[in-house]
Amino acid sequence: MNTKAFASHADTEVKKVTFEQLSEHAWAYTAEGDPNTGIVIGDDAVMVIDTQATPVMAQDVIRRIREVTDKPIRYVTLSHYHAVRVLGASAYGAEHIIASQDTYDLIVERGEQDKASEIGRFPRLFQNVESVPAGMTWPTITFTGKMTLWLGKLEVQILQLGRGHTKGDTVVWLPGERTLFSGDLVEFDATPYAGDAYFKDWPYTLDAIAALKPANLVPGRGAALKTPEQVAAGLAGTRSFIQDLYQSIAASAQAGKDLKQAYKEAYAALQPKYGQWVIFDHCMPFDVTRAYDEATQYPDPRIWTAERDQAMWQALEG
Repeated sequence: MNTKAFASHADTEVKKVTFEQLSEHAWAYTAEGDPNTGIVIGDDAVMVIDTQATPVMAQDVIRRIREVTDKPIRYVTLSHYHAVRVLGASAYGAEHIIASQDTYDLIVERGEQDKASEIGRFPRLFQNVESVPAGMTWPTITFTGKMTLWLGKLEVQILQLGRGHTKGDTVVWLPGERTLFSGDLVEFDATPYAGDAYFKDWPYTLDAIAALKPANLVPGRGAALKTPEQVAAGLAGTRSFIQDLYQSIAASAQAGKDLKQAYKEAYAALQPKYGQWVIFDHCMPFDVTRAYDEATQYPDPRIWTAERDQAMWQALEG
């Protein structure tokens, strides 16, 4: 019987990194659909947004920052709690790790399980995983709704615009340059991972991002979006995937179909439009399972564990 390799175990291709300046104080570290990192270089300090998955991988970000500035890396901001975004934090030696209170609460509730689950799913993204210190990456500053930092004269707004990818989603906004770092609320030519998502809320959160009118945007995955037109395309693509998937699953659930049947139908419906996006096959079982949960009896995402991952994969792909 032909079965797919679990999650992204078959994914071994190393991606080419791009490090580019988007506006006076904003830089993007992107890698062909692998998780992105954002960098803000203020008057007196540097902020890193999302850390890479391990301290060894973070060293490459630091090396590139040092090619353009010797200012201290004082702040790390977490767009959300997922291991692939936070486990590299220790490498930066930052004075402060900033996250929403909702993200902090999720780390308390499910950080250990999420870490084990993600490392098991996506081995390539956790290079030199033994370099990750024991325990969790703990924020030192939390906020609710909005927080403003001043890096000298540079205004940096850290905002919760709504739930989507997780309940703690946080964006970083440079109002003076209209540059936004969205985390995984926005992807570009990459499949949104929605295993911990709020499908019904996500489109409204994208509306709130659009209302800021970003001139450029660093998505969670995919190339940096450098014009308002590209930003609009990134928002539209993310929105259509989330809505198409949820509508398909909600219809299946309403018709009394089980998870496996709902998955087959959603996969067939979405594959022609989105199948070429990075990590489509990886994300679909997790995304469908969460959408089915939300459409039936679980308003909040259930905790993923390594065991639950494997059981779900067997049920849908075995």
